[in-house]
Amino acid sequence: MKSALQIARAAYQPKLPKALQGPVVAKEGKPTQSVDNQEEIKALFPNTYGMPVITFEAGEETTTDPFNVGIILSGGQAPGGHNVISGLYDGVKSLNKDSKLYGFLMGPGGLVDHKYVEFTDQFIDEYRNTGGFDIIGSGRTKLEKEAQFESGIEILRQLGIKALVIIGGDDSNTNACVLAEYYAAKKYGVQVIGCPKTIDGDLKNEQIETSFGFDTACKTYSELIGNIQRDCNSARKYWHFIKLMGRSASHIALECALQTQPNACLISEEVEAKAMSLDDVVTYLAEIVAARAAEGNNFGTVLVPEGLIEFIPAIKKLIAELNEVLTDPETGESRVFASKDEQVRFVKGNIAKENLEVLESLPKDVELQLCLDRDPHGNVQVSLIETEKLLSAMVAKKLAQWKEEGKYNGKFSAQHHFFGYEGRCAAPSNYDADYCYSLGFNASRLIANGKTGYMSIIQNTTAPAAEWVAGGVPITMMMNMERRNGAMKPVIRKALVELDGAPFRFFASKRAEWAKETAYVYPGPIQYWGPTEVCDQPTKTLQLEKR
Repeated sequence: MKSALQIARAAYQPKLPKALQGPVVAKEGKPTQSVDNQEEIKALFPNTYGMPVITFEAGEETTTDPFNVGIILSGGQAPGGHNVISGLYDGVKSLNKDSKLYGFLMGPGGLVDHKYVEFTDQFIDEYRNTGGFDIIGSGRTKLEKEAQFESGIEILRQLGIKALVIIGGDDSNTNACVLAEYYAAKKYGVQVIGCPKTIDGDLKNEQIETSFGFDTACKTYSELIGNIQRDCNSARKYWHFIKLMGRSASHIALECALQTQPNACLISEEVEAKAMSLDDVVTYLAEIVAARAAEGNNFGTVLVPEGLIEFIPAIKKLIAELNEVLTDPETGESRVFASKDEQVRFVKGNIAKENLEVLESLPKDVELQLCLDRDPHGNVQVSLIETEKLLSAMVAKKLAQWKEEGKYNGKFSAQHHFFGYEGRCAAPSNYDADYCYSLGFNASRLIANGKTGYMSIIQNTTAPAAEWVAGGVPITMMMNMERRNGAMKPVIRKALVELDGAPFRFFASKRAEWAKETAYVYPGPIQYWGPTEVCDQPTKTLQLEKR
């Protein structure tokens, strides 16, 4: 059974850049180098380093032999993934109707375990313009071991696959680059292409304007924030602390603030740059609450990025040491303990005195979360720390102290929200539907032109879709060396919020006004039909960056 929206949305034909609407020719730029650690990256990727940036332009009709492609959805979900697949499917079929597309099930593990499905017209048509990754599922298996690569080549050869497309974030595309280098070194004849996916928005640079899914997720969250703000301005008795996804960067929080104009929005990168303590952050928020209370406004909204606590310098230093001591140096895996108590004792007995003092200064539940909860890579699961509740409790405590001192005479009552999964599988906006379809279609052209170790990119996306620019960027160009699990590894550099960038500067120029006034904006739900200014607008972030 399908909803009325699903039925109507299935008929939408995503827009393509003009250059991809017919035959293409690849124009090559100058040789590239990595963003840092050039010698180390070049030594690790001798076969895929230094390649040029590619731009596609209209070309002449040519005949293409049939070729088979595999595709993998890796990591967390992001709106538009199904359109990347449908764009790739249509792209390979447009080159030769006998070409085939295979999907590996449940992420990279499907490649290793030889679990796959072949796409057909009927199969693909069920998922066009829909949210989620349920067409083949996703997973977080890391492709980094030779045994995995060799298992993968077995099924790729069996299916006659000449190219593998990996849809993922910075870690997944780093793995794609490692796989491309391995297959190139072995002369296996299998190309590997990446696609930039993450709602967090931290996979972006001069070549990648935005990662897909960011647009839809932020619009989804902004609708919810707007709804809360309407309720907030109606009841006028609650402060709503709203935590948003974004562990490594605050792009989502910043974009949602630009769309909804809350009373406060914390930006993790600014907190770190100013070396703010937890008490500094709490004082900043308490001052906003007190100032509004003085005007008779005992209500408001605060946006909090989920990774905030990790950007507070003292806590960041603590977490870095926790990640080190809880990793076995011989295996690189997380240490195993007989009980939680044993793990906490081990942590407290093996970290520096100053870090122990910071740990024990935190509320007991946060202390335990930092000591115990780890992700599959052995890192602290920051998203599990209820930062929004921690902040509101500490604000309440400070306000109570100020009330005793005669500095505050208002009422403070908090509500808490965490918006995460609500945005990851939303039906893609027109922007993401078009952008993702173009990324997939473009990947077919990179494959047809024999490229490997490239990421599919679409640029100039604040212009009408016909004017978008299609091409590819070498993944090595985006890499540097970083310490992961106690060892230096090549990774794609994450893009943080730039404090001198136009989006943050605009926000900074307005936040004092938004803190004092009730200047809420209510974006409403994503619209798919209607005026262009309602349906096809990119994010505020992109618009400000491209001014």
